[in-house]
Amino acid sequence: MESIFHEKQEGSLCAQHCLNNLLQGEYFSPVELSSIAQQLDEEERMRMAEGGVQTEEYRTFLQPSGNMDDSGFFSIQVISNALGVWGLEIVLFNSREYQQLQMDPMHEKAFICNYKEHWFTVRKLGQQWFNLNSLLTGPELISDTYLALFLAQLQQEGYSIFVIRGNLPECEADQILRIMRVEQQQRPKLIGEEETQRMSAPHASETTHTAEEPVLDEDEEELRKALALSRQDLQVEDEEADLRRAIQMSMQGSSDAGSSAPAGGSSEKQTLSAEELRRRRQAYFDRQQNAQDSSSSTGGGTDSGPKPTQ
Repeated sequence: MESIFHEKQEGSLCAQHCLNNLLQGEYFSPVELSSIAQQLDEEERMRMAEGGVQTEEYRTFLQPSGNMDDSGFFSIQVISNALGVWGLEIVLFNSREYQQLQMDPMHEKAFICNYKEHWFTVRKLGQQWFNLNSLLTGPELISDTYLALFLAQLQQEGYSIFVIRGNLPECEADQILRIMRVEQQQRPKLIGEEETQRMSAPHASETTHTAEEPVLDEDEEELRKALALSRQDLQVEDEEADLRRAIQMSMQGSSDAGSSAPAGGSSEKQTLSAEELRRRRQAYFDRQQNAQDSSSSTGGGTDSGPKPTQ
């Protein structure tokens, strides 16, 4: 994991972090991205001026740039032009053109995701996928099974997802992870989350050895884990099938939204809600965590995907 380049959030420079985490190095600075934005602004101004500099449209265009602002935000046009320097293109994941290709997300190389001016990268390194969100304290391993569900959940929550096409620059992490696989026992936290937890429970260590109600809750939790493990072998095939059905229905949701429901059914049954995706996702990872905890107590280990970033 130490070989993976992961730029953490500074101010509102998530577009810069997204690009550098994608390319696995300090390829772009705010100054360089600002230069691209200014060039785009000038090209757009010249096109608008062709219609007359006295027009209302031209005067409106002369307002602050739509390609960047003082907070560090950069538009999709800036990101697209920056990637073009490296011969890379972006394709909208849920566009009709891309969906008609019926590509398995696992066969792609990387995605960039955007929601409310926050950008982050999801990239394959070696044979494994990682969430390189700059709001996390480190890279987050994403299992192959979970990747499609993760992207489907992002779409349900309103994210725009773009597929990266072209040859990414060679990087150390990709070379290392081609010959060895990563196991992640604990997913990274959101930046500031650990400190917030410490501040909200300053006296937790003082109550560790008491016999109050929290001890009973812990026993009940262990019993719940034991019961879940006892059912795991009988459920595994049904669970995988159920999870894959959830992924398939959710990924088809955007393209089927305008079609009518089949006989004997309804459109609500075809498209899963964000809450249903979260419930199924949480149930899946609860089972994975239970198996891992049980194996750890007997000296073994289980490689499972991380929980998603909320």
